[in-house]
Amino acid sequence: MEQAPDLDDLQRRLGHRFVDPTLLERALTHRSWAHDQTPPERDYERLEFLGDAVLGVIVAEKLFSMYPHDEGHLTRARSGLVRKEHLSSVAQKLELGQHLRLGKGEEASGGRDKPSILSDVFEAVLGAVHLDGGLEAARSLVLRTMDQAFHEGAGLEAPRDARTLLQEHLQQLGRGTPSYRIVRSEGPPHAPTWTQEVVVAGEVLGRGVGPSKQQAARAAARQALAVLTEPPAVDVS
Repeated sequence: MEQAPDLDDLQRRLGHRFVDPTLLERALTHRSWAHDQTPPERDYERLEFLGDAVLGVIVAEKLFSMYPHDEGHLTRARSGLVRKEHLSSVAQKLELGQHLRLGKGEEASGGRDKPSILSDVFEAVLGAVHLDGGLEAARSLVLRTMDQAFHEGAGLEAPRDARTLLQEHLQQLGRGTPSYRIVRSEGPPHAPTWTQEVVVAGEVLGRGVGPSKQQAARAAARQALAVLTEPPAVDVS
């Protein structure tokens, strides 16, 4: 596959010149576009899987070297730095959205600006850089694009996930451990909407909707927390 000319600028922003440019093209290929081709092409999901693992190692290593905190603090810091909201902001700075190959439906629904897609494509690009240039090339990309977040300790100050907060609150109340179940999935395969419920001892405490299973679960946890922490109504009759 011949390299698209407009990827030259992107490679300069990434700080990596690909030996195999097809890796970068695949990293920018959403499944909505890949599945529309005849024959179907490969999308970025396998590269995203690899990039997620590589990112976790690099972030953990950097936090370990920078901060003397205990395991709990470092774990929360890593979670903050690799959360989708942060990764999507990094992807926006690299202008990854404008290089995405999207299907017509995803294009029409604003896929180039969706945080869930942008965070995934950043991980896919990182996976592609790792395959093409090795761990050092991947590390260089992560440290350069996240330098400010590392030095400001943004990850250490990141809010904990709603699911963690809910579990801690339930433990304080002595009510056991929450579980999550998928209620339904709606929409096209390339852009589903998920609905999940959070359940404790058979009781549904909250329901959430989101573009991914994780986001739907977090929404359900937030609703449950709101219900559990809402002050009791005062009878003024």
